[in-house]
Order: sequence, then C-alpha cells, then structure tokens
Amino acid sequence: MKTFARALGLLAATGLLTAPGLVSAQAPDPFPAKPIRMIVTFPPGGSADAVVRMLVPRLGEKLGQPVVVDNRPGAGGNVGLQAVARSPGDGYTLGVGAAGALSANSSLYAQMPFDPIKDFRPVGMLAAIPFVIVGHPSLEARTLPQLIAMARAQPGKLSIGHGGNGTAMHLSSALFAQMAQLKLVEVPYRGSGPAAVDTMAGQVPLAVVDLPSSLQQIKAGKLTAFAVTSPQRLPMLPEVPTVAEAGLPGYDAVGWFGVVAPADTPAPIVTRLNAEITAALRDEHIQAAMRNLGVEPAPGTPQAFEDYIRSETKKWSQVIKTANIKLE
Repeated sequence: MKTFARALGLLAATGLLTAPGLVSAQAPDPFPAKPIRMIVTFPPGGSADAVVRMLVPRLGEKLGQPVVVDNRPGAGGNVGLQAVARSPGDGYTLGVGAAGALSANSSLYAQMPFDPIKDFRPVGMLAAIPFVIVGHPSLEARTLPQLIAMARAQPGKLSIGHGGNGTAMHLSSALFAQMAQLKLVEVPYRGSGPAAVDTMAGQVPLAVVDLPSSLQQIKAGKLTAFAVTSPQRLPMLPEVPTVAEAGLPGYDAVGWFGVVAPADTPAPIVTRLNAEITAALRDEHIQAAMRNLGVEPAPGTPQAFEDYIRSETKKWSQVIKTANIKLE
C-alpha cells in the first residue's frame, strides 16, 4: 500500500497524472468543441440556402460554436454530398441535401459518387417545398378534373413546363402524368421562374412551378392554379385543392431538403444536433419566414428522416424507370 502511495506521489510530481493525453482520454471535450461546417449543396441565394442561413445563427448560439455555411453546388447535389461522405464522422462536417441527391439521383445517374443510404446518417429534415400545377388563363379547363379530361382527349398535344430535367418539379410532373394516364410533352427550363414566365406568356399551356415564382401571378389571375402537389393544402393558397383531393388519391410530390452527417457519426452527436434543429424549426418566427420563402418547415426525428429517404428513393425509382428519365 505504501509502495502504491509513493508511486502516485511520483506521478503527480512529474506531471504525468495531468498530462494532456491522459486528461483527454478520461474526459473528452464535450461536443461541440470547435466550429461546425455545414456543406450546402445549393448556390447562395436560393430558398434552401436562405433557410439554412436563417437557422445557423440560432444553432450556433445554442451549440456554443459557430456554424459555418459552405456552398458546394453541382451535379444535382452530388458534389457537396460527396465531400460530406468523405469527411470524418465527428459531427463537425454536416451536409444539407435535397430530394435529388438523397433519393432520386441514384436512379437518374448511371454512376454515383456515394451511396445515399449507406454513406450518411440522417440528422433531420428541414423543409418541404410544395409545387403548383398552373396553366395559362386561356385554357378552357378551370379545375384539375377538367384539365385531365382535356389532356386525355388530345394525347401528346399538351406540353408542360418544369424547372429542369431530373428536378423535383420534373418528377412531380412525371408522376402526375403517370397517375392520370396522360401523354404530355415535357418542356424543361432552367429553373421554376422561366417556366412560370413562359406559361404566363402562352409559350407553354401548363407548368409545375414553385410558390415564389407563381404566387403573385396566381393571385393576379395571370396563372390558373389547378392543384398543389403537397398532401395538404397550403396556407398561402387555401382555396387551391391538392392533386390527391382533386382526382388522384395518393398523389404526393414535393421537393425537400434536410441535414445529414457521415455514416459513422456517433448517435449522441446526431441526437444533440437534431434537438437543436428541431427547436429552431418550431420557432414561430422562423416558421413564418420560411413560409414567406415558399417552403414548409418539416421538423422530425433522425429515424423519421431515414425512413422518408428510403420511401422516397423507392417511389422515385419507379417513376423514373417508367418515364425513362436519364441524366449524364
């Protein structure tokens, strides 16, 4: 016993009991101990980027460390998420990915730089982006059933614009055509705005567009809103029915984006991040600001987000295969 006590005294005298390596091994720094990088797979200025920048000050305050936004767009979100997949699973590199890169791209691209299911640990969904099926006011159809009947009467004659090949708007349009048994001519645009503008001008009779590019035109009567693609009606357009209630039960097609971490990120870190993200998304001021951008807050658990990614991947795989949509 005396020998053990002398040994302890010797260790204390030499400083070995308080050596940095021994302290860190016994009591690791609590997460987070340094700034967190959030790789956003969209360019600055879009709605998803705006939502993230709306959240990061709140997250930084609650986590006690800055959350730094790193925009890395490209290849439908694949570029940014590839960087996340290759990062250490320590909670200090997160990614904000959308429906494309996390569910549809695996069916759209012949090769993927990551596995959306195996290479990430879902942290939480951030928002859903509902779309609107709109038409030029000159169309005789005023309701979705009337539009479907008109399109069936002239297969291959009506064209429908959307925000670009492989986008959530394109897939929403393809799902609509498949469920309604329509033959429409798909017209891709570089974004929702140009599609809405050409529909107002009569260049295309129909389009699937987002709220920011169409809401004011719908209110002004410059576009006819036939239905919204989300499963519930939208607070901004309460009078416009959903596609499901207007004639196609089960139809549900929205854009969405959420936060993921590298696959080997520890569960306690994911739980902590999800708790702070969820609290921010439930703040009424943040919710109001998000809705002004045309997106719906969608807080939830990591498990719920993982289940949603899996179900969306399965759904869009079938839609893409049926429509024979491919991207290079």
